[in-house]
Amino acid sequence: MVTRKRKTERRLDLIEAARRAMVQYGTDAVHLSQVAEEAGLTSGAVLYHYPELSDLLLEAHHAGMERFYDQRMKKIAGIADPAEKLVVTVRSGLPSGPDDADVRLLCELGGSAGRNRVYATLLTTLFDRQVTMYQLILETGAAQGVFTLSGDSQTISRNLVALEDAYGYRIVARHPMIGTDEATELILDYARQATGHPLPGALAKPPVRRTRQRAPKADPAPS
Repeated sequence: MVTRKRKTERRLDLIEAARRAMVQYGTDAVHLSQVAEEAGLTSGAVLYHYPELSDLLLEAHHAGMERFYDQRMKKIAGIADPAEKLVVTVRSGLPSGPDDADVRLLCELGGSAGRNRVYATLLTTLFDRQVTMYQLILETGAAQGVFTLSGDSQTISRNLVALEDAYGYRIVARHPMIGTDEATELILDYARQATGHPLPGALAKPPVRRTRQRAPKADPAPS
């Protein structure tokens, strides 16, 4: 039992090491020795757990993708309001910052997709699952009378996912004017038009409390 647990932990460590190596060296260019170095192991030790390096790299990609569908679905599962659910979904699909390893890995994967059918299929599947995720939110909101959709839910959902991808790339490319908050607001601006709902913004400022102005005291009359 202990041995099995240690093997599972070692495989998880190797998946994380493979992800770091792919971000650093590129999905197509990473070598077994580089993964081993990241993991602090010999190449033989890596091959003991993963006789084929391609299998390890594929698992590393799958692990990174879970964040953008499975974890997002769990995050919004307890939210009843479709508008709040939509805002949380938009923000959780963007990088936390330019050094976000998951998004950088997806960008690396995207660059290899034209040459690798397996990677292309992975990205297509992820895109379609995210579109379905958004469709469910939009259609639920429309059914409840919360949203008035400007078009069909699939088209709106595809645009939302495409905007996530585009702005996510700009963030990891260190665009000086586009951070996570700015990208969230830009996507929500489209979502407001598409849903007819004034969705709360990422950059919204708390209302300023106005205090009652007291009238200035009159100068005392000269004696």
